[in-house]
Amino acid sequence: MSRSPARDARIRGVALIAALAALAYVVGVHWWFTAPMLAMGAQIEELRHAELALRMESRQRPEIEKRLAQVQQFEAANPGFLPEANKELATAGLVQRLEQVVQAASPRPDACQITARTPADAVAGKEPYPRVVVQVRLRCGMGELAAVLHALESGSPQLFVDNLDVLSRRSYLAAGSEGGALDVSFDLFGYLAPGAAAVPRA
Repeated sequence: MSRSPARDARIRGVALIAALAALAYVVGVHWWFTAPMLAMGAQIEELRHAELALRMESRQRPEIEKRLAQVQQFEAANPGFLPEANKELATAGLVQRLEQVVQAASPRPDACQITARTPADAVAGKEPYPRVVVQVRLRCGMGELAAVLHALESGSPQLFVDNLDVLSRRSYLAAGSEGGALDVSFDLFGYLAPGAAAVPRA
C-alpha cells in the first residue's frame, strides 16, 4: 500500500523542522549556554579537587612542622658540623685544630712543622652546607704525617682532607736524617651547621 503524497510531504516537513530545531540549538543554545556551562562545571570540579588537596595538606601541616623542627634540632646538635657561628671563626678553629694535631703527632719540633696555613674560598657548588677551607703545607716524616691525617679525619667535628700532594725531600737532607722528610700540601675543610653562616661576625 503506497503512501500518499500529502503524508510524505508532512514527514519531510517534520524532518525539516527537526533539523532546523537541532541547528538552532547548536548555533543559538549549545555554544552560547550549554558549552560554557559544561566548561564551568569542569572548572568547579577541578577547584573542588584542589580545595580538598589543600585541606588535607593543611591538616598535615602541624605534623610536617614538628618533623622539620626535629630535623633542624638534630642538625644543630650534629657533632659533625663545625661548632663556630660563622666562616671567620670556623677558619680560626680549623687552624687551631691543625696546630694541636701536629703538635700531638710530633715528638720533636723538627719532626713535623706547619710551613703554611692559608684560608681559602670554597668553590661554589651544589653542597647543602657552607664549606670552610684552609690550605695547609707541612714538612713531616712519614709516621708523623700518617698520625696527623688520621687525627684530622677521625676526630670531631668531622674534617676532610682533599688535594693531598706529597713530595719527598730526602735528596735535600743529610744522610740518615728523618725529620721533615716529606713536603706535604692539602686542603683541610669542614662544614658549618645550617644557618651558621648568617650569624653576624663576633
